[in-house]
Amino acid sequence: MKAWFEHNLHSLGLALQTLRAMPFASLFSILVIGIALALPAGLYLALANLDRMAGGAQARAEITLYLDTKLDEDQGRQLARKLAQRPDVARTRFVAKADGLKRLSDAGLTDLTAGLTENPLPDAIMVAPAETDPNLVERLAAECKGLPGVDSLVLDSDWAKRLAALIGFGHDLVIFLAALLGLALAAITGNTIRLQIYAAREEIEVSRLIGATDRFIRRPFLYFGALQGLLGGLAGWAIVSAGLLVLDGPLTRLAAALGSQLSLSGLSLVDSVALLAGAALLGFLGAFLAVNRSLSKLE
Repeated sequence: MKAWFEHNLHSLGLALQTLRAMPFASLFSILVIGIALALPAGLYLALANLDRMAGGAQARAEITLYLDTKLDEDQGRQLARKLAQRPDVARTRFVAKADGLKRLSDAGLTDLTAGLTENPLPDAIMVAPAETDPNLVERLAAECKGLPGVDSLVLDSDWAKRLAALIGFGHDLVIFLAALLGLALAAITGNTIRLQIYAAREEIEVSRLIGATDRFIRRPFLYFGALQGLLGGLAGWAIVSAGLLVLDGPLTRLAAALGSQLSLSGLSLVDSVALLAGAALLGFLGAFLAVNRSLSKLE
C-alpha cells in the first residue's frame, strides 16, 4: 500500500513537472479548455437566473373573469367565494363595476367617464391560480369560462408558454453544448498526451525493456490529463465569475431605473464542484484513450 501511494505521488509529481516544463503550451491549452467550459456553464447560469426571475412573475399571473350584467353584486361576490374554495385557486378578489369605473377616473380618464350616463363596466373577479404551470392555468381558465354567470375572461398565458418553451430549449442547448465541448476537451487533452508520448517514445521503450508495465507508464499521463482538465475547469469557473461581476452592475442599475430589484446569482457550490469534477474526469478520459492507443502503436 505504501509503495502504491508513493508511486502515485511520484506520478503526480511528474505530471506537475510536465506542466511546468512547457508553461506557454500548458497555459494555452488550459485557457482553451476554460473557454470551452465557460460557454455551457455561462448559458446554464443565464437560464437559471432567467428561470428564477420568471418564477415570481408566473406566481403573480391572474385570470380576469367578467361577469354577466344580469348578475347583481351579491351573486358576484358569492361566485368569488365559491371559486376561492377550489384547490387549484390561491385567492380571488371581487371588483365591483363601481370600483372599476373609479379606477378609470383615478387613472386620468375623467374626461372619458364624465360623459357616461350609466356604468358600462361589468363586475369582475380576479382569480390567482395556485399553480404556475401554463397548462394547469389554461385548464382552470377553461373551467371558469363555463361557469354560470361568467360572460368572458382574459388570460394572457401565451407569454408563459413561450417562456417555458424557451427555457426548455435552453436546457437542451446546454446539454448539447456540454457534450460537444466535452468531446473537444477530451480531444485537446488526448492530442497533448499523444505529443508527449511521441516525444518520450525512446524512454518508454527503455522502460519496457527493464520490465515497466503499461500501467506504470500510463499513470503520469493520466494524472497530467486530469490536472489539465481540472485547471481548465478552474479557468472556466473564473471566466463565468468574471462575466457575472461585469454584468451584475449594469443589470442592477437597469432594474433600478425600471423600478425593480434584480440581481444575478452565481454558480452554487454544487454547480462549481460539478464543473471542476466533470472537467477533471473528461481530461482523465481523454488521456486514458490517447495513451492506450499510443502505447499500442509503440509495441
